[in-house]
Amino acid sequence: MKNDWRARNHPAYWAFIVHRASGVLLALFLPLHFWALGQALQGEARLESFLRWTDQPLVKFAEWALVLLLAAHLTGGLRLLALEFLAWRDWHKTLLALAAGVTLAAGLAFLLNL
Repeated sequence: MKNDWRARNHPAYWAFIVHRASGVLLALFLPLHFWALGQALQGEARLESFLRWTDQPLVKFAEWALVLLLAAHLTGGLRLLALEFLAWRDWHKTLLALAAGVTLAAGLAFLLNL
């Protein structure tokens, strides 16, 4: 039982959780994204109304969270590809830290651009 706790407290386990959770949340966002794109098909007034709605602070925060999820999923996937195709080394934790750093940098860059 004690070893089970240690495995779940390992940075690689948390990277696994972040990668899977970000993938699921992005998949759940996709229908909303298609709905938003469909507003353009309903006419200019409908799209303009939707775009005005997106200026709310909560929506801007959600956009930032979306960018963070995209960055987390991208960097987690690149980390997995590196582990899959490159020789195994002790730099596994470095890949985790690099993935987290790039994710936070992308989120911060998007936040500062708002």
